[in-house]
Amino acid sequence: MTGEPPPSGPRIDTTVPHAARMWNYWLGGKDYYDVDREAGDQFSQAFPDIVQIARLSRHLIARIVRYLVNEAGVRQFLDVGTGLPTVDNTHEVAQRADPTCRVVYVDNDPLVLTHARALLVGTPEGATDYVEADLRDPEAIITAAAKTLDLTQPVALMLMGVVGFVGDDEGAHALVARLMDALPPGSYLALWDGVNVVTGEALDQAQEEHNEGEGVPYTLRTRERFTAFFDGLEPVEPGFVSIPFWRPDPDPLAEHKEVDALVGVARKP
Repeated sequence: MTGEPPPSGPRIDTTVPHAARMWNYWLGGKDYYDVDREAGDQFSQAFPDIVQIARLSRHLIARIVRYLVNEAGVRQFLDVGTGLPTVDNTHEVAQRADPTCRVVYVDNDPLVLTHARALLVGTPEGATDYVEADLRDPEAIITAAAKTLDLTQPVALMLMGVVGFVGDDEGAHALVARLMDALPPGSYLALWDGVNVVTGEALDQAQEEHNEGEGVPYTLRTRERFTAFFDGLEPVEPGFVSIPFWRPDPDPLAEHKEVDALVGVARKP
């Protein structure tokens, strides 16, 4: 195991793999337990692209936030399901572009909460706050976010790889719609999610085996089910694409390939 895992608290179950800790392991971090490494290795053996997707998603977040601040003029972010802090977190990218940006992180995992309180410290000109809440409770998220964000001004709702944990399509779409309903015109939805448009049967089998285990199940959606999250919104170019192809940074040596993760950014009219 790489590094020392964080001390376990009474509410942290170290016997069951957790998505945020598995993701940290795939990213090359150290905030995970043996159970997360074992589950992560089992999944990546069946679906090796998951490690690449994890790392591509970190670069994607930075590109999205830079676009929203520098081109769209957004100064407020609601990042739901943020996961364990790593490099270039939302507030770091946003506040580098404009120190007055205000960011609220939301997650329901106590380990994430502990790390976030210690590490997610923003600029004095802006604001960075953390809310312990679940995506399935949008009212709690909205109420808590309003203590830091001005919900009469545009907000970017960031849902990075989290809506797959809500397996019911109708329920997932209703949760996203409720959060966007609370935000004013000029706000943005930035969402990426796992799909199965490249790998096929091997990914379906890997995901099924994972879902049958003790971890939280994750649902892979089709392109059509993914784009439905953006109904009523105005997509930003280049539309709905595989995550390496969303406004990639210029790099003549980069060899991008399509992966089983789609992203879209769209404006609320």
